Amino acid sequence: MSRISTFGRGGVHPNDGKSLSKDMPIEKLPLPGELFLSMSQHLGAPATPLKKKGDRVERGELVGESSSFISANVHSPVNGVVSDVRPVRLATGGNAMCLVIKVDEDQGEDPFVRSYPYEDMSSEELLALVKDMGVVGMGGATFPTSVKLMIPKGKSVDDLVINGVECEPYLTSDYRSMLERAEGIVEGVMILSRITNPKKISIGIEMNKMDAVAHLEKVIAEKGYPIEVVALKMKYPQGDEKQLIKAVTGKEVPSGKLPIDAGAVVANISTTYAVYEAVVFHKPLIERVVSVTGEGVVSPKNVLAPIGTKASDLFKYAGGLKDDAVKMISGGPMMGFAFSDEDTPIVKGTSGITVLTFQDELLSAFPCVSCGKCVEHCPMGLMPNKMFRNIKYGNYQVAMDLGLMDCKECGCCAYSCPSHIPLVQGFKLGKKLGRKKK
Repeated sequence: MSRISTFGRGGVHPNDGKSLSKDMPIEKLPLPGELFLSMSQHLGAPATPLKKKGDRVERGELVGESSSFISANVHSPVNGVVSDVRPVRLATGGNAMCLVIKVDEDQGEDPFVRSYPYEDMSSEELLALVKDMGVVGMGGATFPTSVKLMIPKGKSVDDLVINGVECEPYLTSDYRSMLERAEGIVEGVMILSRITNPKKISIGIEMNKMDAVAHLEKVIAEKGYPIEVVALKMKYPQGDEKQLIKAVTGKEVPSGKLPIDAGAVVANISTTYAVYEAVVFHKPLIERVVSVTGEGVVSPKNVLAPIGTKASDLFKYAGGLKDDAVKMISGGPMMGFAFSDEDTPIVKGTSGITVLTFQDELLSAFPCVSCGKCVEHCPMGLMPNKMFRNIKYGNYQVAMDLGLMDCKECGCCAYSCPSHIPLVQGFKLGKKLGRKKK
């Protein structure tokens, strides 16, 4: 570790709540009786179901096929039988077709223990494996990883940046992965490097995870890999791609542009491990580490669970919910999605489920007092107060002209607002209606 850095503009410092689960090692969830395997595991078009009611499925079998360029394959996490094919409500609020899989009690031997050499594979072959195995961004965005790693003609990668920040309050799944899966993560970094051919490789980690910094540096030194671990000052939303690129490389991603336009590619820690498993073991993305946490959980844990596991099964394994539990959130309290049905399944992007209690509930909203705190804390340099006001009165194009589409929905504005105005919800609505008006 040679330097300590952060991004410059805006940001907030919420209570991180990570002490609830940070010392809890990853535990493998006993297989539940059934899974709700959504065909919308990713940003873009849903996968096309390849199975019907009554069909058998095997662990790792392709059961949902990518249906467009921005889409991803879906594989069965278990051996079992499809008991139903029907819509399911996801934590985002949208409906998606899903396979309801009755899980076999006897799962047999693990089919993903054999390792495959990849040293002679071309970047195109590696990329094809990542696509076939259904890997998507696991930090929450769920953008298909194979698409992100396709470097456009005329572009080159100066910086491959691995996102180990995990700045979202409460969540510790990436942190535990860095401590317990470091060798696989580091190998995954080098596979990503073979695909993107960067000039420099960095892993950004906030300073509340210095043991993870030290552990990764030790593994990297033993391997002799050209990877720099960059310790970052604690500031939310440092895990956002644009803020992370600024903190690690000093480069700004222009408004309306992508990281590759600044010569950068960013990959989440858990995504990097999934790439490692996809290439080395030909293992699809069928399970992930989930933090089951918050003051409303009896025994917060970090759990390795099959994709499609219902929230109720995770809560049961974590000792259940406390009597004063009031809000369930897929993800963390800043950028997560509140949901009400405990049968809601986890998807590839579910890094945690946070349960809050009554004392964590937001107060009622009051009129804007023009204090400017939302402007001060916006990491994108926007004017949330003016954007929200124009959205409120239907002036969607004015809000768009003020930079609405640059909003990352990180929640810094709402967090700092003394009137508790639901700014982020307004921006989500404004983007949706603004697009329709065009």
